[in-house]
Amino acid sequence: MDQETRDKNMALENTADSKSTGKPDKEKTDWLGEIKSIGLLLLAVLAFHSLVAKPFYIPSVSMMPGLLVGDRLIVSKYAYGWSWVSPTFHIVPRVSGRLFGSLPERGDVVILTPREQSSDYIKRVIGLPGDTIELRGGQVFLNGVGVRQDVQPDLQVPIDANSPCGVHEFPGARGVDAAGNPVCNLPIVRETLPNGVSYNIIDLGPQYTDDVAPVEIPQGQVYLLGDNRDLSADSRVASPLGLGGPIPWENIGGRAEFITFSLDGTTTLNPLSWWGAFRSGRAGTSLRPDKAAVTTTQ
Repeated sequence: MDQETRDKNMALENTADSKSTGKPDKEKTDWLGEIKSIGLLLLAVLAFHSLVAKPFYIPSVSMMPGLLVGDRLIVSKYAYGWSWVSPTFHIVPRVSGRLFGSLPERGDVVILTPREQSSDYIKRVIGLPGDTIELRGGQVFLNGVGVRQDVQPDLQVPIDANSPCGVHEFPGARGVDAAGNPVCNLPIVRETLPNGVSYNIIDLGPQYTDDVAPVEIPQGQVYLLGDNRDLSADSRVASPLGLGGPIPWENIGGRAEFITFSLDGTTTLNPLSWWGAFRSGRAGTSLRPDKAAVTTTQ
């Protein structure tokens, strides 16, 4: 019997053995290869979150009325270049400067890390390097000129688990809309910056943060405020609770772009509850402020 015939017979015998036992031959799992693949996937996700874009969750009322507790949004990480704060986990030493850096514009909504903290805040850029900023009776003054403010009709925000309209936050604001649904009636002011950017803020009345002495913003730093002016720990508020004045531009981690979806706080472990918890009309909302053309006089 030649070698070719012997090989064929052995193959037939192996096939017969497999059929007799009813179990096909199994290939061994390459666990090391699997672990490497998962590791590479995680690194790719972290790189994308650190360099391109990442999701962000709104945990507080400080940026109402534009952002509600429970909103999920996308933050672009490349908008102003990259710095020590760009990685998803703040593991890089705090160093000055940015790579391919550019300053934000007045009115941009940004995420940032305060000087003495590792958590992320979200605020609006109001003052840029070289500006002198001041607040008088709740009105912002930039370089001695008052920022335009126009009173708007009250905004009715539906009350839910994530927006309960608490008496300590919004005293006397609870009411009902025309259909009898519970709402939070919020006093709105439209603010317009010198570059034509406009957005809505909430003004609940006189507060200790309504008056701030003139502050000259140093080079490489910006001054930030929350849109919910009376409930925001921003540049007006001393650290560690607030930002404690202007912050270095390298502490800015990115620009808020748009809302992906929003939840009203009623989700449970039961997946059937998830669909009913979505707030309608918020997905896809742009967070880039309105901007009108600015006319100059000679």
